[in-house]
Parts: sequence; C-alpha cells; structure tokens
Amino acid sequence: MHIKLIMAQSNLSLKGGAERVVLKIAEHYNATIYTAEYQKDKTFEEFKDIDIKTISDSFFYKHMGYGRAAQGLNYGLSFYNYKIKEDYDVINPHIAPSHWIRHKNDRIVWYCHTPLRDIYDLYSYRQSLRSFGKRTLYKFIIPQIRFIDKKMVKKIDYIVANSNNTNNRIKKYYNRKDSVVLNGGVDYKQYHNSGNEKYFFYPSRISPNKRQDYAIRAFRIFKNQYKHNDYKLIIAGQVSNDPFYQDYYNKIKKFANNTEGIKILTNVDDKKLLNLYANASAVLYPPINEDYGLVPLEGMASSKPVIVVNEGGPKETVINNKTGFLVNNELQMAEKMDYLVNNPNLIEKFGKEGLKRVKKEYSWEHFFKEFDKILYKAKKK
Repeated sequence: MHIKLIMAQSNLSLKGGAERVVLKIAEHYNATIYTAEYQKDKTFEEFKDIDIKTISDSFFYKHMGYGRAAQGLNYGLSFYNYKIKEDYDVINPHIAPSHWIRHKNDRIVWYCHTPLRDIYDLYSYRQSLRSFGKRTLYKFIIPQIRFIDKKMVKKIDYIVANSNNTNNRIKKYYNRKDSVVLNGGVDYKQYHNSGNEKYFFYPSRISPNKRQDYAIRAFRIFKNQYKHNDYKLIIAGQVSNDPFYQDYYNKIKKFANNTEGIKILTNVDDKKLLNLYANASAVLYPPINEDYGLVPLEGMASSKPVIVVNEGGPKETVINNKTGFLVNNELQMAEKMDYLVNNPNLIEKFGKEGLKRVKKEYSWEHFFKEFDKILYKAKKK
C-alpha cells in the first residue's frame, strides 16, 4: 500500500543524526519536506534530490540577527501558521517545533527526536549561560512557548520516540503515555574498519550540550597522567553561524590549543567522516543526556569500541564491557582509553560485537517495517 507522505523539519542546515534520519525516510517514501530553513551547502548533498519546500522568509533574521531567538520565532510561527494545500495521507514532523504544523493540519505522526530541550530539560542549564538581560527575557517568553507546545502535542494523533530516553521526556513534559519507541537505523554496510591509527574520534556538531570540552579534558588526562604522547584526539563537527555556538567553538579551540595532539575539523564530508571512523582506535561520545545518539551506532558499525557517558540514549545502545564502556566522568573516560590502548585485543573484540549488535538491532529494514504500520494507522481512510 502506497503512502503519500509529507515531512516537516524545522531546518536543514547541518549534517547531523536527525538530518540523516529525515533524509532516509524522505528517500524511502519519496516524500516532500517542508522546512523553515534550507542551506544546501551546509547539509547532506543528497537532499538536492528531494522535493523541499521552504515555508518562511528572513524577516526575523533581518530585524534580530541570526540567533537562537530569531530561529525559534521563525521556525515556530512558520509551522504554526502553515496549511498544507497538496493532497497527502500523513504528515510526519521531526525536530521541534515542526510538530506545530498540527495547528492547521491533521493526520500527524510526530517522530520525536526530543521535546524542545531549551524549554524543558536543558532550560536551567541554558539560562546559566545567558546574560542577566537575556535570562530575564527568556524567563518571560519560555512559559508562553511551553503553553503553545503542550497544546499542539495534545492534538497530535501518534507520537514515535527515537529512544526510551526521549519517550520518558514525552511522558514527563507532555503527559502522553501512548507514544511508542522506534530507534533510527544505521546504514551499516557503508561503514568499514581500516585499522588503528592511534587516535580517538569524536564526531558531533559543535555545541555546549555535545560537550567537546569533556572529550578534551579526558584526552588531557589520558595524555598527561597515562603518558600516551603518541595518540591524538580528532573532533569533527559543524559550527552554526549563531554567535551562541561560535562562542563555544572559540572556547574549545583555545582549550585544545593548550594540549598537543588535538585537532578540530569543522568541514568534513561523508567520505572523510567514514575514513575517520574507519581508522580510529575508539570513538568517544560525552554529550549531556543525549536524546538517542547515532554516533555510538556509527562507531559500532565501523567495528570500533565506543566510550560513552552513562546517561541518555547511549545507555540504551552501548553494552558496557561488550561493545564499549559507559563512564561517569572524564577521569573514567581517560581510564578506559588507557585500558583499550593497553589491551589491543579488546579493541578488535569490542568492535566485532558492536558491528554484530548494529546489524541485529538497528537496521533500516526493521525501522521501516514498524514505521509502515504506524503510518497506515494514521493515513486517511
């Protein structure tokens, strides 16, 4: 049975895990994507073959500059006010607030990567990084956004969470007990293992909640305390033009310059990314309570051990002492880096177990088999 799928995505301006999922679903269903911002040169090249419709203008950026507040207003109002005119069976929004498209449209299956973290679980953390003036402003604005957000979510037909971690947030913040969990897949056949070139690899967009500074601190301990001067740390990720992220990038660049052997790459294409995975000793992943996290799965697909923080989505995908390690702080991460270096047989053993796990549990075939069932329930009869 054919599904005419419309997708909604707040922006296509990065090469991240969510964008990979959006791309894969769009390709599979030959879907049209409605987005509030599309930067062809910043996201995956394959999007050029997808029918993409941009539904906003640059009004907010012209008057407020390109920043988080302008983005939020642009994305939220764009979807809240938009009525889909073409025929469709189901609308499938992704990154919040694209699910606000529910206001003027129906038959919604929201694939929730996470509720808006800035207004829920990361609200206090984000506030701590803001100036007094901005804290005061956000303290007034955020309750209004939460009110609209919860109102929209109440009206959504079906919610699919990308992880148990995200599902718990949905229950906590929206009181929706009917959402189901369906993990995003990995194209494991694209990945390969080319050996061990003595470096640790952390790929993720440059952002405070991705905690590149955590990986740098762990590497400094590994290098100084355990005396591994022949190893390197490679961090790879895009940086948004938003001053908030630019400031963090400059901070970690300065931090990295104080330790020999750290390289930060901000423009890595897919081929280079695959090769960086393929030649690493292990993959690091220390973000704050990550929603799901494709990086550990991509590391395992490359037959590499992964060392991840013991929180959020990675707790669900990484098996401690079998496909990698779960750690609670930078010191433990450094200890496990040292342990792997001193036990090269484990690097190979964990890598094989990781690949086996990805093939069995995280294939796209499994994803689409389950996703089809949900879309058929929601489609117009």
